[in-house]
Amino acid sequence: MNDTTLPQENRSTASASDRSDIIETDLPGRLDRLPWGRFHTLIVFALGITWLLDGLEVTLAGAVASALKSSPALHFNNTDVGIAGSAYIAGAVVGALGFGWLTDRLGRRKLFFITLFLYVAATAATAFSWDLASFVLFRFLTGAGIGGEYTAINSTIQEFTPARLRGWTDLAINGTFWIGAGIGAAGSLVLLDPGLMPPDWGWRGCFLIGAALGLTILFMRMWVPESPRWLITHNRVDEAKQIVEDIEAQFRKHGVEIPNTPIKPLRLKMREHTPLSEVAHTLFHVHRSRSLVGLMLMTAQAFFYNAIFFTYALVLTDFYHVPGDHIGWYVLPFAAGNFLGPVLLGKLFDVLGRRRMIAFTYAISGVLLTISGWMFMHGMLSVTTQTIAWMVIFFFASAAASSAYLTVSETFPLEIRALAIAVFYAFGTALGGIIGPALFGQLIDTHQRGAVFVGYLIGSALMIAAAVVAGIWGVAAERKSLEDVARPLSSADEG
Repeated sequence: MNDTTLPQENRSTASASDRSDIIETDLPGRLDRLPWGRFHTLIVFALGITWLLDGLEVTLAGAVASALKSSPALHFNNTDVGIAGSAYIAGAVVGALGFGWLTDRLGRRKLFFITLFLYVAATAATAFSWDLASFVLFRFLTGAGIGGEYTAINSTIQEFTPARLRGWTDLAINGTFWIGAGIGAAGSLVLLDPGLMPPDWGWRGCFLIGAALGLTILFMRMWVPESPRWLITHNRVDEAKQIVEDIEAQFRKHGVEIPNTPIKPLRLKMREHTPLSEVAHTLFHVHRSRSLVGLMLMTAQAFFYNAIFFTYALVLTDFYHVPGDHIGWYVLPFAAGNFLGPVLLGKLFDVLGRRRMIAFTYAISGVLLTISGWMFMHGMLSVTTQTIAWMVIFFFASAAASSAYLTVSETFPLEIRALAIAVFYAFGTALGGIIGPALFGQLIDTHQRGAVFVGYLIGSALMIAAAVVAGIWGVAAERKSLEDVARPLSSADEG
């Protein structure tokens, strides 16, 4: 690749080469050298809130489990609760694949509006479910909206965040899942209180919280621009240049100096889209070791999280006899541990490196779950100590799970980034997330602590195996430009 930097700040950002289908651009480098500013903070709030919505949805599904079982309209059993959880995950899988493909073809911005509309409509419809079939259908559609959000949102945030801050930013954003969990838990304490609201109304009100939040987010996203990185690979260079110049102008307007760091220009061949055959070749041949890492990380964390978190309320009610309307009190400290993990450990992923921290957080999560599961099986934990154990485990597991999304969104080429996120999210979630809640629902239905411990051992083994794979084949992507981590498929340079 040509290492010559652009000598003048006002030099044309993208100029045609001798071949009309090749451009030379410094736009990615200009985005990477920006200091953190108000623009990045607004991006995080407008787009990163997707994780908050998912946390809200997953928490509500767990918190209302008891209410769904006692609802005059639904009369769910534990297996029905597990099936509903699996339906949400199945929808997320389908949504991620379908919307991920569209995100790479149609652009990031269009899709994060479409997927948000779907989420709002489906979660509102869930509040009006009348039987198991309708509840499962609406949960499936809600999941499809969230799965589509992940692909469009994660790719956009990655492409706007400066390289040196990408790891911590991504993990901290993913940690907001647990702010949503806290909101869901707090809301459930009020709405599921039989003294304040009829039993069949409370759980419906819980799901309406998500729809209301989704509508407010819609207005926050109006000002978010299309990703310049996506635009330059789709022959829309002038639009990309204007967006970057507008961002830089905002910094200068507020008196923030932009570093005059030398930039390595990119030479790219123009293309309208990337054929699926090239996507498959890139994922499973050119970058097959990265694909193995991504699949293992996503599968392990999906089983670990979805199996436990979709059914934690059943463990509390069936084994510790916690009243259903008190579940939220135990979710709040659990959510706090999960939020603090990515926020406090996130910087180490940029300082100590991806491979070291990913392997550590996955391994320690598996070991701690094995220990606490053994103690649970032998009746050594009270409801308080069980909650403390989950807080400690998921302090590390939350950072681990967040790093899985970071890995699959930064280690594959620009042209297929959203679809790569979708593929590994979908396959990992299908293998780990759909099976997990249904399996744990059945294990809990046995009312045998030993059976539940077997489920914990499966989750632990997956996390430790993922740690080994990441330690051997993980990519050292810290503080590197996305284009250096994964060479664009449209690169016009050899090598």
